[in-house]
Amino acid sequence: MKQILNHLFENKTLTREQAKDILTLISQGQFNTSQITAFMTAYCMRTIKVAELEGFRDAMLDLCLAVDLGTDDVIDLCGTGGDGKDTFNISTLASFVVAGAGYQVAKHGNYGVSSGCGSSNVMEYLGYKFTNDLDTLKRNLAEANICFLHAPLFHPAMKTVAPIRRELGVKTFFNMLGPMVNPAKPKNQLVGVYNLELARMYAYLYQRSDKKYTILNALEGYDEISLTCDFKTFTPQGEKVHRLRELGFEKVAPSTITGGATVDESAGIFMRVLNNEATTTQSNVVLANAALAIQTIKPEKTFADCFYEAEEALLSKKALKGFKTLIGN
Repeated sequence: MKQILNHLFENKTLTREQAKDILTLISQGQFNTSQITAFMTAYCMRTIKVAELEGFRDAMLDLCLAVDLGTDDVIDLCGTGGDGKDTFNISTLASFVVAGAGYQVAKHGNYGVSSGCGSSNVMEYLGYKFTNDLDTLKRNLAEANICFLHAPLFHPAMKTVAPIRRELGVKTFFNMLGPMVNPAKPKNQLVGVYNLELARMYAYLYQRSDKKYTILNALEGYDEISLTCDFKTFTPQGEKVHRLRELGFEKVAPSTITGGATVDESAGIFMRVLNNEATTTQSNVVLANAALAIQTIKPEKTFADCFYEAEEALLSKKALKGFKTLIGN
């Protein structure tokens, strides 16, 4: 590791193969905690390169517990996290709305590291029992249109890194990897990222795949549609800035979409949204993200049509029914 660290400290980069090999060695316990911490910190202080990100992704996918759901025609709504905005669990809620609208969702999630409450925190708090049992996941998908893939159960090799990430408490390159290493390998993905530089890097990687994808960045640094500002997307159809006014929204204050500091607070908002008891802003921000996910699957549809689909799924409580079905399985 000393040689690797010196290489990075001299502002040199890794090839795709080198990055893959190093992350594989880390997962196998070949380096101590101090060495791994130094390695992760080096990437907090400089921009990761595309080849390095590809190599880390390759290692994670090679090492993960593969999931064959019988179909890859599912969507994952997943943000990188690390935007520091303390929002409630918008993408997780949007996942249930998309499932309620009739689309199959394979949601990849984890505990919050650089945020107060990740998707796994709130799902566990609300009674979901994490599983990597394939029959259970398939049943969830068939009965609730959604299954939840708790990352630690599918990436056991990362157990050496998890406590270091928790202790650091800041975003690292593992935040960047999360959306790319869903073990179900979904054909459709909505990926939220916290800055445009990373959005462009993701877009470059995803355009070389056969996925239907939307890479999303709200221009004030959110990794989701926040409704506080305009947002930019990268899709197979190209790059586009979306103006809120053109979509029929007024800008909202950042304080109206916070609520991710504690699990209790997040869970309260979560259930109020599903029960149609949330504020209009809270519901609209969830619906906007769900609509973009639906449009990712069906790019021929307008955003307005997708929003109406999402709204019907929430107001009819189909999203709530899917949640209750998943929790009950």
